[in-house]
Amino acid sequence: MIVTELSVFASGLLAQTPGTPTGPEFGKASPLGLAVVLILLAGTFLLVRSMNKHLKNLPETFEPEHPEPDQAADEGTEPGVAGRTEESSNGAASDSGRPS
Repeated sequence: MIVTELSVFASGLLAQTPGTPTGPEFGKASPLGLAVVLILLAGTFLLVRSMNKHLKNLPETFEPEHPEPDQAADEGTEPGVAGRTEESSNGAASDSGRPS
């Protein structure tokens, strides 16, 4: 009951804004606002143009042309993979691929 009364009082208090500007100056923006908007638009345009230039320089794919050296280095880097793929007769993974 008290919470309801407080919320009604608070909403009534917040709804009253005696300092609301009215008259001939209400809603007018200063030239400084226009300058800020134009600067932000110019900055956005320059950033998009720069990003497009950088994206054009990227290769079509990041796959190496000769992956053999990378594959040789990657062999065996994930221990236990062979043990997880091989299953023993009772359904549990064997430990044959794990180092002891």
